[in-house]
Amino acid sequence: MATAILTISSKNYGAWALRGWLLARLAGLEFKEKVIPPDDPAMKAEMLLLAPSMLVPMLEHEGVKVWDTLAIAEYLHEIKPKAKLLPTDIKARAHCRAVCGEMHSGFASLRAALPMNIKAHFPGFKIWSRAQADVDRVLAIWRECLKTYGGPYLFGKQPGMADAMYAPVVTRFLSYDVALDKACTAYCKHIMALPAMQEWVAAAKTEPDEIDELDELDAEF
Repeated sequence: MATAILTISSKNYGAWALRGWLLARLAGLEFKEKVIPPDDPAMKAEMLLLAPSMLVPMLEHEGVKVWDTLAIAEYLHEIKPKAKLLPTDIKARAHCRAVCGEMHSGFASLRAALPMNIKAHFPGFKIWSRAQADVDRVLAIWRECLKTYGGPYLFGKQPGMADAMYAPVVTRFLSYDVALDKACTAYCKHIMALPAMQEWVAAAKTEPDEIDELDELDAEF
């Protein structure tokens, strides 16, 4: 069987890349990474939210090419059903798809004000009001899911599609010193403790590439 190829961007800055990569890891899919440097003009445009569409990550598997993180998630769910990226219960599955869709299409202010930057840490970072509204909504989603499904992950005892979709937000909250309650703090710790997340973060910290527009955000807000 041919090895799958997952095209990704920077591990330090690439929020969408992390989602696709983590989904593939959680699904148990064996794949090779194809990394596009963050200083590539097209890739830089995507990470600075200037591109009209997101073409990375992209998964190539057995003659199929899938881009867009939600499409990758659904494809992996189809070919790796035993991984249970989506809940087995139909109501929980619908809820999962809804919160994943909200993450996929919303939170523009949070993305702009708190771009993913794993190597950075901005103590006491001031969050402007529109971004704070997005932060509050994310935390409300987490609290509802953790209360409804019992944790430690958003839909129960094992990480899945929703956790992969919100994992970059976890890194953002840590980088920008976002105040969290006990339940959300515990959730962040569980996500960051995942072996796949530890692997990703370790690789991100070794990247020599820098994007000045993202590294200098602490001077702008």
